Amino acid sequence: MQQYYPTEKWLRARFLPCIPLGDNRSCITACEKHIALSRRAACEGAVLLKNENGFLPLEKGKKVAIFGNAQIDYVKGGSGSGDVFVPYTRNIYDGLKMKEGKVEVFDSLSLFYTDHVVNAYKNGGENGRLTEPDIPEELLRSARAFTDTAIITICRFSGEGYDRRNDGKDKYFELEDGEKKMVADVLASFENVVVLLNVGAMIDTSWFAKNDKVKSALLIWQGGLEGGLAAADMLVGDDAPSGKLVDTCAEKFEDYPSSAGFHESEDYVKYTEDIYVGYRYFETIPGKKDAVVYPFGYGITYTTFEISNVFVGGNEEQIFVSAKVTNTGNRAGKEVVEVYYSAPEGKISKEKIALIAFQKTPLLEAGKSCTVSMTFDIRDMASYDDMGDIEKSAYVLEKGDYRFFVGTSVRDTVCADYTYTLKEDVIVEKLNSYCAPRKLEKRLLADGTLRDVPAREDAEKTFPVAYHNEYKPLEKVIELYDVDEGKATLDEFISQMSDEDLMDVLVGKRDTGVANTGTMGGYENRYRIPPIATADGPAGLRLHPKRGIRTTAFPIATALAASWNTELVEEVGKAGALECKENNIQIWLTPALNIHRSPLCGRNFEYYSEDPLIAGKMAAAMVRGIQSAKVVATPKHFAANNKETNRIESDSIMSERALREIYLKGFKICVKESAPKMIMTSYNLINGVHTSESAELITGILRGEWGYEGMLTTDWSNTAKHYKEVKAGNDIRMPARQKGQLKEPYAQGLITRDEMAICAKRILEMILWVE
Repeated sequence: MQQYYPTEKWLRARFLPCIPLGDNRSCITACEKHIALSRRAACEGAVLLKNENGFLPLEKGKKVAIFGNAQIDYVKGGSGSGDVFVPYTRNIYDGLKMKEGKVEVFDSLSLFYTDHVVNAYKNGGENGRLTEPDIPEELLRSARAFTDTAIITICRFSGEGYDRRNDGKDKYFELEDGEKKMVADVLASFENVVVLLNVGAMIDTSWFAKNDKVKSALLIWQGGLEGGLAAADMLVGDDAPSGKLVDTCAEKFEDYPSSAGFHESEDYVKYTEDIYVGYRYFETIPGKKDAVVYPFGYGITYTTFEISNVFVGGNEEQIFVSAKVTNTGNRAGKEVVEVYYSAPEGKISKEKIALIAFQKTPLLEAGKSCTVSMTFDIRDMASYDDMGDIEKSAYVLEKGDYRFFVGTSVRDTVCADYTYTLKEDVIVEKLNSYCAPRKLEKRLLADGTLRDVPAREDAEKTFPVAYHNEYKPLEKVIELYDVDEGKATLDEFISQMSDEDLMDVLVGKRDTGVANTGTMGGYENRYRIPPIATADGPAGLRLHPKRGIRTTAFPIATALAASWNTELVEEVGKAGALECKENNIQIWLTPALNIHRSPLCGRNFEYYSEDPLIAGKMAAAMVRGIQSAKVVATPKHFAANNKETNRIESDSIMSERALREIYLKGFKICVKESAPKMIMTSYNLINGVHTSESAELITGILRGEWGYEGMLTTDWSNTAKHYKEVKAGNDIRMPARQKGQLKEPYAQGLITRDEMAICAKRILEMILWVE
């Protein structure tokens, strides 16, 4: 019997190939508008680290010689779920050749690198991992005779399922031996050098920061399918970088607090640095400031700005900030106003400074001004007391003075003349202790010493289900479209389903569609639950390469975050969602917002920042953009998935405070500001419990404290027990799994019908929402 859906919104769930969404039946997938957006976003997120005497943009007609594999072997993004299959990728050499007339490239050198890359690929080489060739002396002399200006390109590649190293021959953070020789040859031969970093995470920048021959350095990230052309746009001045760092550039890998134990064990990671991640560490811990090459929030432009008329004021609930921004240079540009706060030193150890708000200006022409305004809650400055120094398991505002700093990086600020003062400690929110550690012996304090951490001894808490659903079989089956049209309630629909039917709803289906990641729902024979298709990933819609559909690869998440422009990120989210919709994808498995704890994490490119405020704000913007098209967004990986090696069984061991203030805060912001319809739990354990099985994390914190009303999915093919996930409130197990995994636990009384029914209800509510 042919299946059909009276409700028009589910037609796409059953129709392949796609129905074009563009004007005049044109496709919007990888359309010119979306590709132009990707190119614009790549420029806006690029960070200008150095520009001596305004060397960039290049003078018109400037001759350049390009060095490094990355000019040809451009890395558009990482591997795994964050990879995108595209119609083409524009590399740096391609981009500069498209600017002929504005710049002249020494082609012989670039053709040498082209041959090297092609041959390396033939011999098994991989994108972004090729050894730099020795440059023939004659070619180097010819390049020097052609021009006095060289462009050095450096790339890095990483991906899902593995972390990078910085030892032996695998130098991710430092320059590799071949790169060092190439850099030395270039610096010895050319008077003017420009550096382009085509990377997905922090690497060594100290080698060019104070070198007089390196006139300019531009962090272009991994900029998607038009990344090379975007780089050329900025080099010749057709566009301008306006990004700011969302991570701290340290001098050496060993300067990062996570470096000592990152590869200590495949079975666990001890987060001994506690809340002191990124700039919180470098700006707070004695003696660590000097290790910073470029600070958090830093980034210059092709013009100059002045911030004036700074106002900070407040009442008992909120702080208000405004400032006038004037373009004092001779080119158009954008600036970011960053607001930080410092809390009083007291009984609870604190960072010396923390980001609390930010706002990017619109494009300002030379001489033009605008006023930016920001507001934040006073409670956002509270610290979580997990030791009982003031009030155990509570967010606390300690008595004393709270000061505010306004500027353009964590180190380029002015202290406002307003101080918020508390005469007594204030308990902002009293909570329960959840997800506390059992094996963390020490934690770092602000003075650089370590404090003992008591081990948790009680079992993880469980929570009663506040939902009752009794099995009531009906002669005439209620179908899901009856619920959608208001002819029956969802509770009535669920009541007619047998226990085994409910079990079937709680697992994914094998329908692959165009993405090969499976579907949710799809119980069509009786209940007409449509199959709701999923697809990766964080840098654009990832479809199966054999389906023949190529999509838009946007800049990586870190590059989008470096734009400090939530409106831009929302625009990218909506564009990607429309490509999902056109290709019959109703669930987009993005954004990913784990914290950049270490430069070596394989999936840093998928994540936003070392700072949870940036991560949360960017994720919320992405979710708003996606869900404006009635496509389900899926913030992930909830939570503390900061290492890829053995991620399925690795235990993230941390204090409850670090968990809440650093690794959960971004998710909390995202939930509060964008109401995502779905969240994906992570593979790893937190303090001995798989996240997908953690009732304290899911029901206690996410649903109980934050008021989250959406559904949760597991990550694909995890090793946790399905019945424990159901009890915890993790609604569906992905991808396709046999419902039989729940039969025996149900027969043994380990789970109840009500626990299954509430999970099914949340899944069906999601399906009813999509269009």
